[in-house]
Amino acid sequence: MVVDQSQVAGEAFYPSIEPYRRDLLDVGGGHRIYFEESGNPEGFPVIFIHGGPGSQSRPVHRRFFDPEFYRVILFDQRGCGQSTPLGSLSDNTTSHLIADMDRLRRHLNVERWLLFGGSWGSTLSLAYALSHADHVAAMILRGVFLGSRSEVDWFVSGVRIVVPEAWAEFARNAVVPLVEHYRRLIDDPGHEVALAAAKRWCAYEAKVMEPANATASAGAGAAQDILARVRVQLHYLANDFFLQPNELLDNLWRIGNQPVIIVQGRMDMVCPPATALAVAQGIEGAELHVVPTGGHSALQPEVAAELCDATRRMRTRIQR
Repeated sequence: MVVDQSQVAGEAFYPSIEPYRRDLLDVGGGHRIYFEESGNPEGFPVIFIHGGPGSQSRPVHRRFFDPEFYRVILFDQRGCGQSTPLGSLSDNTTSHLIADMDRLRRHLNVERWLLFGGSWGSTLSLAYALSHADHVAAMILRGVFLGSRSEVDWFVSGVRIVVPEAWAEFARNAVVPLVEHYRRLIDDPGHEVALAAAKRWCAYEAKVMEPANATASAGAGAAQDILARVRVQLHYLANDFFLQPNELLDNLWRIGNQPVIIVQGRMDMVCPPATALAVAQGIEGAELHVVPTGGHSALQPEVAAELCDATRRMRTRIQR
C-alpha cells in the first residue's frame, strides 16, 4: 500500500532528482531486477531497500539523500515494481533477495554501501548485513520488523484492539487463519474474487498504517500491480519470511561496529516500537530515535524529517 504524503512531507526532503541510469539486471531463475542510480556518480553509495514484501521503489525515495554527497541506488525486489516477471513467486525467497543485492553491488562496482531500509526493508537490511558484513558501511533503519510470528500475529489479529471496525471487515467470512484465507482468495481462478481480496487486504493495511485517519484508503493502482504486490506479500508471510525463529535478533552481535541509526514512530501500529528497541539494544552503539507523533509511513512529515536528518548526520560517520 502506498500512502502518498510526499506533498505534505516536502519541506523535509531534498530536491527532486532524476536518475542518470536505469536498467534491468538478470539475476537468474528468469528474474530481472530493476535498478536505477541518481545523485552524485562519484558519491558515497547508498541503497534504498523498499518494504512490503511486494512493494517497490518510487521517485520520492531518492529525496531522503543529499544528491551532492550520495550515489543513490534504488531497486525493485523480485516480482516487484518494474522487475520482471511481475508477481512471480518462483525462486523468490529472502536468500534470493540477499543474493540479488550483492550481485547488484558487484555489478555497480561498489565495495561498501550504506543500507537504508524501512519495515520489511529493515528486515532485509539486517539479513544482508549478517551475510555480507564486510560490504556494509552503515545502516539507517526505520519501522523495524524482524519477520517473527508474533509480529505477524499482531498485524493480522492483535491490532484489532485499535482498529476493530477495519479488522471485522478484513476477517469477514474467514474460516481458516487469515493469511491462509487471503492466499486462497488471491489464488482463486476468478479474477474478480482475487482482486477484491487484494483490495480488501490493502484497505486493512492502510487503516492499520493510519488508524487516526478516517479516510485512509489503499490508494489507486492497476489491478495487476495490486494483485502482484499482495501475492508476493502473502507468499512471504505464509513462509515466515524464509527465516528461522529469532534468526536476526539472535545474531545481531555479528553485525559489528558499523554505525546504525534507527528511526521509529512511537505510534507505528504496523511495526510497534518494542522491536526497534530490541534491535537497538542488540547492536553495539546503535542510535534509536523515537518520533513521538510518528506512525509507520516514511513519508509522514515528522518521520521524513528524522530520516533526512539521519542521512545528513551519517555523512560524517561514514567518511571516517
